[in-house]
Amino acid sequence: MIRGEAIVLVLAGAMVSVNAQAEGPGGTRMEAGIQTFAAAPPKAPATGNADNSPLLSSLISEALENNPEIRAALREREAASQRIAPAEALDDPVLEAGVVNAPLTSSTFNREDMTMKMIGLSQRLPFPGKRGLRKDVATQDAQSVGYGHQETVNRVVRDIKVAYFDLGLTLERTRLVEKNKLILEDLLHIAEKHYGIGLGSQADALKAQTQVSRIVDELLRLARERPAIEAELIRALGRNANIPVPVPEPPQLREEILSLESLRESALSRRPQLLALQSIVARNEKAMDLARRNYYPDFDVRLAYGQRDNMLDGSRRPDMVTLTVAVNLPVWRENKLTPRIAEAVAKRDQAQSLYEAQRNEVTASLRQQMALAEQNLQSARLYQTAILPQARLTVESALAAYRVNRVDFLTLLDSQMTVLNYEISLAAAMAGYNKALAEIDWLTGKPPINPSTPAEPL
Repeated sequence: MIRGEAIVLVLAGAMVSVNAQAEGPGGTRMEAGIQTFAAAPPKAPATGNADNSPLLSSLISEALENNPEIRAALREREAASQRIAPAEALDDPVLEAGVVNAPLTSSTFNREDMTMKMIGLSQRLPFPGKRGLRKDVATQDAQSVGYGHQETVNRVVRDIKVAYFDLGLTLERTRLVEKNKLILEDLLHIAEKHYGIGLGSQADALKAQTQVSRIVDELLRLARERPAIEAELIRALGRNANIPVPVPEPPQLREEILSLESLRESALSRRPQLLALQSIVARNEKAMDLARRNYYPDFDVRLAYGQRDNMLDGSRRPDMVTLTVAVNLPVWRENKLTPRIAEAVAKRDQAQSLYEAQRNEVTASLRQQMALAEQNLQSARLYQTAILPQARLTVESALAAYRVNRVDFLTLLDSQMTVLNYEISLAAAMAGYNKALAEIDWLTGKPPINPSTPAEPL
């Protein structure tokens, strides 16, 4: 016989006290009651700008300094910028020295009138305009590489944000499941007590035990999932795998006003990948002009000085100066110059087509991510304002009905599991919304806010 036993637990934001009285052998009256005390419901997840999180900002700053992909792209950009000046430079001048018109029958320099010791200097001068076009080609190449560096930066930042939000969601789900596990263990204790005094059935206790076991399995699954997400975050940060990963904050909403047209304009004006393709188009146009300019010859200017010794009879011979200008003759046009022009035209058209294809892909991806963000935002708002409050009220109603034996224990248990599922769905919607915004930032080329990372590639 059990009399005056009180079991107290917190369930769905209400303080619950269960009083049970068992009937003794002499027919003593048995009562069961549940009393609820008003308590504040769990706070909804905070709403704010997730990008303003100090932890996330510090992780992005760390990646900008340590990520090897970013460092490699930066070195490539520096190497490309060093190719601009050499492209415009003249060829090295040629210095020559020797003997001119020396007779084979004598080794002296004063037997023949035209024998002299000569020193000369020659320089190739490209046709006017070629050097400027070569510089333009190298400049556009460097610009496209610079945009590639910025694209790498933005992609790594996107990867960090996605991994950060995924890890935060996993930790939040773990917290919710652990909280629900405690509640279910309390319900299991109640079911066992009721079964012991004849107020409930054994099925109630078994059902509660089954739910607790499922919760334990879910915790094991989340524990297996966490290392994979941490590994992705470690990779994006460029860290050694032995360094622990910081604990992200719970999911938060950073609501933004999204407009497809304005996002599309932003992507076209600042997405590094699109700007790189535009630079490649401009580069191939300059290469095409340079190929056409090869129809004109280059000039080889040569200046030589000849020193002549006096003759054997003592007569003096003046020294001599030689100045020549030579040009190459671009006569092999059909099999040398024309194919190069056709190649440059084909590459320009290819780059233009790639730009148009990538532009269309960015527009389609923006439309998809906008729809995903809007869907998750509406879901999160609905969970916060309607679904979760209604589900918690359902639990409270089930508690009240259970107090007067109008609902069974399984209804109360299912109501509590429904609240857990809705809380997890709210966290998933918030994380999904933030991840969609991270994708949109990447698609539109939004640079990370960090003074050490320039917005422009060059």
